[in-house]
Amino acid sequence: MSSDLTWEHQQTTDASGELDPASVRGVFPSQGLWDAVEEGWISSGDYRIRPESVQPASIDLRLADHAWALRCSFLPSVGTAVMDRVKDLALDRVDLRDGATLERDRPYLIPLLEELNLPQYVRAKANPKSSTGRLDVFTRVITDGNHRFDEIPAGYRGQLYLEVVPRSFAVRVQQGLSLNQLRLVVGDPRVGDRELARIHEEFPLLYIDQHALPVGDLSISDGLFLSVDLSGPHNRVVGYRAKRNSNRLDMTKLHHYRWRDYWEPVMPEPRGRIVLDPEVFYLLISAEGVCVPPTYAAEMMAYDPTAGELRTHYAGFFDPGFGYDETGHRFGSRAALEVRARDVPFMVEHRQPICKLAFERMLAPPDRLYGADVGSSYQGQETMLSKHFAEQMVGEPGGPTPSDEIAAPLFDDAR
Repeated sequence: MSSDLTWEHQQTTDASGELDPASVRGVFPSQGLWDAVEEGWISSGDYRIRPESVQPASIDLRLADHAWALRCSFLPSVGTAVMDRVKDLALDRVDLRDGATLERDRPYLIPLLEELNLPQYVRAKANPKSSTGRLDVFTRVITDGNHRFDEIPAGYRGQLYLEVVPRSFAVRVQQGLSLNQLRLVVGDPRVGDRELARIHEEFPLLYIDQHALPVGDLSISDGLFLSVDLSGPHNRVVGYRAKRNSNRLDMTKLHHYRWRDYWEPVMPEPRGRIVLDPEVFYLLISAEGVCVPPTYAAEMMAYDPTAGELRTHYAGFFDPGFGYDETGHRFGSRAALEVRARDVPFMVEHRQPICKLAFERMLAPPDRLYGADVGSSYQGQETMLSKHFAEQMVGEPGGPTPSDEIAAPLFDDAR
């Protein structure tokens, strides 16, 4: 297998023309992901990988034709195959070819159409797609012989499995639907705190009210902390709280559902604060606008114990170009925050830091950026709802969205 990737800089190859891992660190851009597909590092058998599956710094992974309802979650031990555990823990096999309902709070294991055959210097990591996280559908990738979720070791060869746990709503899924995404990485691409401050001075990463946040006001510790927006009068919608006894939601239908059937609006108390009820799912939004320059990618960290007794942001990948506008007319895009308090009620106040954004270097700028280039759904967002909902509250920032039902194309059969 060749590793001479044409989009990479020439100085990253050794005398034989092969990629030199010691001189490279970064996240694969879209053109690099296509090279990985052509090299066979990522394959999907009889189903071709569609152009729209490749994002600026990630590739969408798709569900296969069946799922197993499990008695409990698990991780395989070293040297153990995932299927060895499934034989012990599976309660039922579910056919996904024509779609099926996944019940709330039940773990399911679903093989993915894509498989990996990675070189020894390339590793991968996975995260839920933004729309998946906004519906409180918990996902994580499991691989053979690996005791970590979502982190796939360098040189891995084999199948990928997705654990799916709907938390707030029962959801209908179908073969070919994409619930999560994958990045390929070489070396350690993380950007340190000093470099983050330097980058922000040159190219602002966070904005408040269309103004770059002063460097001295940044909260930096292994990444940039984001705060929550709870500003405005008592009747302003600052978030949504999931209803626990809603109807099933079909994840293949876009701009289809009435938000009121699934969510309750959240308004702030005096002095800009809300109290989160324990084990209830909330959608909030960041006070800051985030800008990810073309030469960087970002990832929201799932949980930070210093931020309080809550989990924030299930969906983690921010592609190059998020909130970016080369003309300078956009001042970042705000980040949706998926929040669940643990054990006890927890108060959150306006501009309280509750999550952290880590930045990583790209191996090269992608040939297309997040936004109009790839038909992104959340560029310039002012709301937190996923693209499955057709309407928003009158007067809410962002305005109404189309109410027409749109069936999402799922996969192309190349046989």
